[in-house]
Amino acid sequence: MTEAFLDVRNVSRRFAPRLSFGDRIAGKLGQPIDARVTHAVDGVSLAIAKGEALGLVGESGCGKSTLGRVIAGILPPSEGTTAVAGEPVMSQGPRRHKTTTRVQMIFQDPFASLDPRMQVGDTVAEGPIAHRLTTRAQARDYVGRWLTTVGLDPGFAARYPHQFSGGQRQRIAIARALAMQPDMLVCDEPVASLDVSIQAQIINLFLKLRRELNLTMLFISHDLGVVRHLCDRVAIMYLGRIVELGETQAVYAAPQHPYTRALLDSVPKLMLDDHETTAFKPIAGELPSPLAPPPGCHFHLRCPLVQPICRQERPPLRAVLPGRESACHFAPFPPGLRRLR
Repeated sequence: MTEAFLDVRNVSRRFAPRLSFGDRIAGKLGQPIDARVTHAVDGVSLAIAKGEALGLVGESGCGKSTLGRVIAGILPPSEGTTAVAGEPVMSQGPRRHKTTTRVQMIFQDPFASLDPRMQVGDTVAEGPIAHRLTTRAQARDYVGRWLTTVGLDPGFAARYPHQFSGGQRQRIAIARALAMQPDMLVCDEPVASLDVSIQAQIINLFLKLRRELNLTMLFISHDLGVVRHLCDRVAIMYLGRIVELGETQAVYAAPQHPYTRALLDSVPKLMLDDHETTAFKPIAGELPSPLAPPPGCHFHLRCPLVQPICRQERPPLRAVLPGRESACHFAPFPPGLRRLR
């Protein structure tokens, strides 16, 4: 990979419990309370080149959205640093805050992320006006250009979010992010709540915008097909850790971590030679709680290849093939080992 544009180094994010008034009283009385910390992101390091699209894939609850919010500067990391073109995303010190507008985020639910009391034009213009990318006098034309860019009529600026379909609302959310003139977009499952036909339109819009604006993208999704179509590389995440990283087509063709193999095996496939039935193999077991992550390799409780070392030692994310990294003690795997049984 060429020189990194986004540089994420050893980022962790933990959430301390918010104790209720009753919990505080119970604690003062010496009664036991559940004060365990949630380990949402655990020592993640990533690098993304300028103009590259990196997919971030994993089960629900594995920390994808939290990592995306840390990279976008919405949440401060508990440990580690995040920088864009050498510029820290978050200031250091006791009162950390976002220091750059070069990274913008698009959320999964466009209706929840748009203020229902604000007209679309005001929503898109609010950030650019605050950061002096345009003036109030020029805001109407400025907003109209970005609405046109995402395929909407500039006249829609006077309408409210409830007057649009889900796909149109997502286009508005994209226009709001682009109006800040970012170098990078963090897309948190932006098509998950849309109909299949609308998903295709939004994906094609992302491809068009990336090509025309030379955008760098972190695309968070649980849809392996969307990531394969849109992203140059893919990072597989499990319980707060990156367990595999590499070029998308290579990872899909020959995964180098048991969890990646299990994810691919769990996708339904059409078997024309077996009475045209679908075949898939769900991942065994349940995702462990981030309140009490297992020691060693986090995946060892569900892994069919588990050995004693997996329960004791955390495997580092290391190079196992050219351009491929895996956090498995036994990678690389033989080329003929395709499915886990």
